Amino acid sequence: MTQFIFKPAHFRCVLQTRWLLSEHRTQKLLCSDRRYSTGGDNTPKIYTKTGDKGFSSTFTGERRPKEDHIFEALGNTDELSSAIGLAREFCLDKGHTFTYQLDKIQCILQDVGSNVATPRSSARDSHIKRTKFTVQPIADLETWIDAFTEELPPLTNFILPSGGKSSAALHLARTVCRRAERSVAPIVRSGEADPEVAKFLNRLSDYLFTVARYAAMKEDKEETIYKRPE
Repeated sequence: MTQFIFKPAHFRCVLQTRWLLSEHRTQKLLCSDRRYSTGGDNTPKIYTKTGDKGFSSTFTGERRPKEDHIFEALGNTDELSSAIGLAREFCLDKGHTFTYQLDKIQCILQDVGSNVATPRSSARDSHIKRTKFTVQPIADLETWIDAFTEELPPLTNFILPSGGKSSAALHLARTVCRRAERSVAPIVRSGEADPEVAKFLNRLSDYLFTVARYAAMKEDKEETIYKRPE
C-alpha cells in the first residue's frame, strides 16, 4: 500500500471522508499474522513489509511497481496535502478565516487518492461506487475563488511567489498542485480515474493562487512584481 494513505497524521481526514483504502489496510493490519503485532497484544504496526520488494497494491488488489504512474500520482497528491498543511499553519498564525477551506481540501485530496488508487480496468462495480469522485468539490472551489476575487485588486502584472509567509507557502502548494495535476492527467485520459479528479486539481491550483494573493492583501504584504532584467 502507498504510505501516504495511512500515516497517523492523516487520520483526522480519514475519519471525515470515504477514505476506503484506509479501511482496506486496517483490515490487513488487524489480521492474525503475528508480524503485525507487538508482543502478544495484537497491536497493529504502521509497517507491513509488503512493499519491501518494490511493489505496492492498488485498492483493487493489483500489485504494481512502486514507480508505476498510479503511485507517482498518489505521491504527488500526498505531497500536495502536506504543502497545504504547512501553508495552513502559517495562515493560522495570522488568524486567516479561510483555514477551514484548507482543512476541507486536505480531506478531499484523500478522496482524490482513493479514486486514483482504484484503476477502472481492474475495479469491480463495488470499487467504482465506493470511490467515485463528485463535482461538488469543484463547485465549492469556484465559489471560494469568486468570493476572494471580488475583494482583490485587479491583477495587472505578473507576480512572483511572495507576499509574506502565508502567501509564499500557498504559492508553493500551488506549484505542487500543478505537478499533481500533470501526473493525474494521463491516468484520467486513459479512463482509469474519474475526469472530475483532474478538474478538481486544475481548479485547486487556481484557488491556491487566488487565496495566496488574498492572504498577502489581508496581511498588508507587498507582492513582488515581475520586472524584466536589464
